[in-house]
Amino acid sequence: MGLAVVLPAAPASAHAALVSATPEPGSVVGAPPDEIVVRFSEAVTPVPGRTQVLAPDGKRITGTVTAAGPLLRIQVRRAAQPLGTYLVSYRIISADSHPVGGAMTFSVGAPSARPAEGDPTGEHPSVAVAGPAFRIAGYAGLTLIVGPALLLALLWPRRLSRRGPTLLVRAGLIGTAAATLGGLWTQAPASSGAPWWDVSVTELADVLASPYGIALLARLAVLAAVAALLPPVLHGTGGRRRGAVLIALGVAGLTTWPLSGHAAESPLPGAIVAADVVHIAAMATWLGGLVTLSVFLLRRAHPRVLGRILPVWSRWAALAVVWLTGAGVVQAVVQLGSFGALWTTAYGRILLGKIAILAGVLAVAAVARRFVRRSWVTTTGPGPLRRTVGIELVATVVVLGLSGVLVQTTPGRAATAERVATTEKGVSGTLTSGLFTLQYYVYPVELGENNTVHGFTYTPEGKPLAAQEWTVTTRLRGQDLEPVTQPMLPLDPRNDAVGALTFPLPGTYDVTFTVRTTEIDQATVRTTITVPQVPQRP
Repeated sequence: MGLAVVLPAAPASAHAALVSATPEPGSVVGAPPDEIVVRFSEAVTPVPGRTQVLAPDGKRITGTVTAAGPLLRIQVRRAAQPLGTYLVSYRIISADSHPVGGAMTFSVGAPSARPAEGDPTGEHPSVAVAGPAFRIAGYAGLTLIVGPALLLALLWPRRLSRRGPTLLVRAGLIGTAAATLGGLWTQAPASSGAPWWDVSVTELADVLASPYGIALLARLAVLAAVAALLPPVLHGTGGRRRGAVLIALGVAGLTTWPLSGHAAESPLPGAIVAADVVHIAAMATWLGGLVTLSVFLLRRAHPRVLGRILPVWSRWAALAVVWLTGAGVVQAVVQLGSFGALWTTAYGRILLGKIAILAGVLAVAAVARRFVRRSWVTTTGPGPLRRTVGIELVATVVVLGLSGVLVQTTPGRAATAERVATTEKGVSGTLTSGLFTLQYYVYPVELGENNTVHGFTYTPEGKPLAAQEWTVTTRLRGQDLEPVTQPMLPLDPRNDAVGALTFPLPGTYDVTFTVRTTEIDQATVRTTITVPQVPQRP
């Protein structure tokens, strides 16, 4: 098949290419910009989370990223080290639906070493551990507040000491507050890509002014109000008005969890926020009640007293499970986006693990309900029930840990959408040599001859670089096949070229670009492309 068959009618019909930027690529400016504007050759849509600005010290300082027609606007936070070379890396979808990736640099004051370009969503290992740890600690603190407080307020025996569960509630308040402060701190290095301990006052101020920071500050305010109002309730003398105020505060506090997570960015934010509040409240009631039962009531209360308390608690637990399950189904439907995302995304696989363990917990809980319904506690003592509740408690703690990891994981709908946008429609990337930087796009990456390759060359500083000759070579790994070398046709202003690629078999191909920029200057860059085993398009 001739090369002309796959060539566009004119350069304007090619993928979006960087036309200009403010600051200009490779330029030296006097002060750090508050905004970077990148102009492309056609309208673009940014891929969420795939645009970053790295300061000279390597920290991410990316703010809000928006697009209007061919303009990509990147808000920039203040850098702790403002002088030196900045790296701007982007990944966008062209108006023709093709994914485009690239990078440029500019300097403030004077050039310095170029920051290393890494994963725009990457985290330092210390942050990757601290984030879920503080989330889990926050959930654990919440369960120690809600479950024991409800039992103390409504079901606690008059003659049994309240000191132990009261201490649990206080520990929950302190633990939740500490986890919230830890979450505020961790958000700064999570945004910058720095280690957990490398945080500046400026970065903390940016976090506190963000929607995430405002939600966590509101949580701290609610915790302070609850701590002031709760003591009489824990002693059984709070009154209905105080109880109503505490319930209102509790709902407000619980709302800060979904508002600081995936729910705020979901397709149905109102439904997801409400479902998340119900889900967390039900889990805190159930798990906190289990802790109180296991540690205090089943060990200290008389069997006759347990015979009156446990049936009521059993109804509470059953109601909590119903609400927990219903809210979880709503969350899963919206956040997964498709049934297949259950096993094709990390979010879905963690959710499957959570569902499996929760099913086991419900089976154990059913056994515990049989103990209560048949009044075995008053006849055989609380020993068997205590062991059953202990198993239920341990398994539920595991579910709580998975919940802490799940909220840190990209929802299935987002992971699937990103994969469709950036993988299924083609492959793109940036390759670097000492002579030039080359951006390439291959579309659609399928078996046969219907694959177009488009390349752009730039100087190491990010300015367009004209080339005189292009060739591209493909070689299938693991097969005794000769490599195939084909020319690419340069297009004016000759810093880009197009060609055709043939992939006769599925597998991983080594793809080599050789570009000659002058009569004597030539360099070669390499990448790999995996071709799936799917039928050719008609």
